[in-house]
Amino acid sequence: MADFALYSYQKEVVERALRRENIIIWLPTGGGKTRAAVYVASQHLKTTSQAKVVVLVNKVHLVEQHFHKELKPHLGHEYKMEAVSGDSGQKDFFGKVVERSDVVICTAQILFNALTNMEETKHVELSDITLLIIDECHHTHKENVYNKIMRHYLEKKLRGERKLPQILGLTASPGTGGAKNLERAVEHVLQICANLDSAIVSTKDCTAELKEKVPRPFKSMDIVDKRPQDPFGDHLKSMMQKIHDFMTLPPDFRLRESGTQEYEQDVMILEQRGVEEQNRILAQCALHLREYNDALLINDTLRMIDAYRSLEDFYDIKADNAIDETDDFLVGLFQENQVELREIANNSQHENPKMGKLETVLLKQFGPDVESRGILFCKTRKSTHCLNDWVLYNRALQQAGIKAAVLTGAGGGISHMTQNEQTDTIRKFRQGVLNLLISTSVAEEGLDIPECNLVVRYGLLTNEIAQQQARGRARAPEAEYSMVGQTGGQEVRREGINELLEELTGRAIAKVQEMSIHDFSTKINELQKEALIGSEVAEMHKKEKRGRFAASRVQLLCRNCFKSVASGSDMKLIENTLYVNVNPDFQKHYKLGEQVIKDKTFDDWEPGRSISCNDCNKDWGFEIKYRKIALLPTIAIKNFGLETPEGRKTVKKWKDVSFTVEEFDFQEYIQDNFPDMTID
Repeated sequence: MADFALYSYQKEVVERALRRENIIIWLPTGGGKTRAAVYVASQHLKTTSQAKVVVLVNKVHLVEQHFHKELKPHLGHEYKMEAVSGDSGQKDFFGKVVERSDVVICTAQILFNALTNMEETKHVELSDITLLIIDECHHTHKENVYNKIMRHYLEKKLRGERKLPQILGLTASPGTGGAKNLERAVEHVLQICANLDSAIVSTKDCTAELKEKVPRPFKSMDIVDKRPQDPFGDHLKSMMQKIHDFMTLPPDFRLRESGTQEYEQDVMILEQRGVEEQNRILAQCALHLREYNDALLINDTLRMIDAYRSLEDFYDIKADNAIDETDDFLVGLFQENQVELREIANNSQHENPKMGKLETVLLKQFGPDVESRGILFCKTRKSTHCLNDWVLYNRALQQAGIKAAVLTGAGGGISHMTQNEQTDTIRKFRQGVLNLLISTSVAEEGLDIPECNLVVRYGLLTNEIAQQQARGRARAPEAEYSMVGQTGGQEVRREGINELLEELTGRAIAKVQEMSIHDFSTKINELQKEALIGSEVAEMHKKEKRGRFAASRVQLLCRNCFKSVASGSDMKLIENTLYVNVNPDFQKHYKLGEQVIKDKTFDDWEPGRSISCNDCNKDWGFEIKYRKIALLPTIAIKNFGLETPEGRKTVKKWKDVSFTVEEFDFQEYIQDNFPDMTID
């Protein structure tokens, strides 16, 4: 094993783990939690008979990162190691991978699947593992996959089973769980400890060294006054009022102030209500009002032209899909105002002052002869692309030598980055080819990004954990952490609240650490028993809900035009992830779009083309080819309404439907559709 030393504060926080106690290491971002965990793993492997270490992470890119940066250099010479994620073919033989390895790092979902899958090549028991390291362990709550794994652990523990892995959690902050007072914050920290069956440990004797090695950056509150006039926003609000007048708002419903997150929540509820009450005017008006509200939020954060383009993109699609007078009114309203909106958006006289302040903040740190690295955090993928466009065409920022790129989460959507694109962007940033990342929250947590001398949070409303993690990215000497906002704005208020919550978290942890061993152990056991009972009750309620109606008594309706297109009994479930319609008649209701591209390959299926409603062009999902034979449409239930014996309903996810979707039987499907074909 390559030799590596720990700082004194790291040695202090691992002491109890080296004594085989279950602990959570609480150190700030940049404090070397992963390095400390690797040290614990190395000592564990040396001193434990038939040792088996499994490291869990919550994002795919962290598997390769931790494997290549920490695990392999320090443990790879002496021990057999494997890195497994959803992108890896080894996940299908995970049981065998664990059996033949000393150290395995994987995404948490891989281990959870292995615990619940009884196939010999895939199955793993917790008793096979001797040390379980959980990265970013503050996520171990509610229905997070970390917590599902730990429920398996707690069930075994409370049954008196002895052969369980040692637990080592890592976090920069457990947060307060939304608590605003000390008593509730202590309860939250205790619940995290109970979920992980661990005590929480931080440095006491070496705080001075920790502050020296991980200094807090200089904080700058870069606040601007509200723009005196906002003709673009005012014009959007006048258009929204016309939509309000066109639809009849239910007498018991009140919309809050437009241009806020609260208004967005209101119109989302209003759209659901419109679908459920078979009121298409209400549903469509709410859908369009959400787009206008989004444009107001963009106008408040970015450029007027960005807000205009978001509406233009929306109505470019809607203009071709009008099916009744409601659509004609809504599309016509935008088209009547389009020229005036564009003219206002192109008038720099009323531009967003936050953008000017952001430019000033960036120019303070960047210059032609200055070597700087920075991260600009913003809320949405759309925002990252708008800001990148602004940087690219801003003469002053280009003259300052800013070379920017977008960094967002990986996924299958059009605006998502692929895993390779993420990796390539970070590599270029590390090499200095890029010096500014414009990022969503993906760069806050875990990513191995070099020391930055500037971190900017722009237009963000997040919790105290995200704020601390973002600030922790500013690690270079004399680094600056800037919060750009508007006088009296929500983000300014949230920043202040988060600072108070960060302090409250520290006080809550101190209270927990002051508890006697007896009191702590008693409380943890009590919380664990309550959690398992609560989990059993919740699962029972889910089963009751799923069995509420026979699948044949539920009809699926296009959420846009309300046309009935399928029965619940047409739906089958493949590999616990894909909900497909096996009725050949369903094809009559949809048309095909472009080929769907996925970032990874799958063993038994491949994506086909997108599908949308024949009558109104509403997106429904996409076709898949299963086992190279069965061409089946898989649909997202959020794109449909459900006609049930108790009325029309809407749900966001398949897990919330009130009928049981049976497993797909491939053999039966072949016999019904290809009677002459034989399958080995």
